[in-house]
Amino acid sequence: MLPFLHGAGVRAEIVFDPERESEKPNLDHLSQKLISEKFDCVYFQKVHGASVQACVQDLSKAGIATIYGVCDLVNVEMSRLVDIVLVPTAFLKSIHPIDLQGKIRVVHDGIECPEIKKQKWGDHYASRKQPLRAVLVTSSNLKRLPILDSLPDWLSVTIVGRYPPARDRMKRLREARWAFAKMNGAKERLEYLGFLLNRRIKTEMWESKSVYTAMQDADIGIIPIEPTTNLAQGTSIPVWQTKSENRLTLKMSIGLPVIATPIPAYEPVIESGSNGFLASSRSDWLRGLETLRDPVARRDIGNAARASVIDRYSMEEQARLFLEALQTAVYASTQKDSPRSAVVR
Repeated sequence: MLPFLHGAGVRAEIVFDPERESEKPNLDHLSQKLISEKFDCVYFQKVHGASVQACVQDLSKAGIATIYGVCDLVNVEMSRLVDIVLVPTAFLKSIHPIDLQGKIRVVHDGIECPEIKKQKWGDHYASRKQPLRAVLVTSSNLKRLPILDSLPDWLSVTIVGRYPPARDRMKRLREARWAFAKMNGAKERLEYLGFLLNRRIKTEMWESKSVYTAMQDADIGIIPIEPTTNLAQGTSIPVWQTKSENRLTLKMSIGLPVIATPIPAYEPVIESGSNGFLASSRSDWLRGLETLRDPVARRDIGNAARASVIDRYSMEEQARLFLEALQTAVYASTQKDSPRSAVVR
């Protein structure tokens, strides 16, 4: 985002970026520094807590505008203190209190590498001998494949997530042993063993380059999500329903036809059967997968997927939305032509 802000004449800089991440950092001495350096606006990315709130209050008293960016939670205290709140989805905005709606802006996760796209979708009809290759990108280290535990014999899956490198077999073995030891009951352990031994399921370490290679090599993208009871902070909404569309638009921008569990952020993006598929039940999943066995369907739906997201979720468009929020927070009160903003994350 910074290059786009600089290009728009905003002198933006990161003023707090510690080596050890913490959502509740100590900012006790930061406000005076920012005030003395005469910033016009300070953006707080995800951070919250007593010290952060005190910093926001100090800045507000000094006439410095403040923006709070959240991901998958509702923090009413922070939201009331700042001038503008940024959220990644319209759904997350909708579950904030009514009196805060006027100060909330939606800025999506932008597509980082729009120039990367699939060149070939394969010309084969998926079979046991030449299976359909699916890719699942996740931020975790899944120990089972949600919903699709029992794969059709014409489907293989690569999971790109928080795994050790494939070449580091000893580390992978240690992690598997630790995970196995922590599991409760024979059923969970048997499922995990089946996952580890399934030759049609491959796990890869997430890296900035490897994730794009995996998507380009795949025929389709999948995002199966199983409901959990964990609630998003500050809400009565399950956390799995508050996720952004980032993983979805990432795959769609490559030109992959995607099948995904419907969550609020995905539903406005996917027109099921046209630019992807929403699948609630296992039978829905199997119908979508069956359709995508056809190479013509994969190509057409993949092209439609890319066309539907490449502009709407571009970095340029999200920078424009961010700048509008910055203007709302700063320009109206200061009328400065070239505001100076800081990022705390």
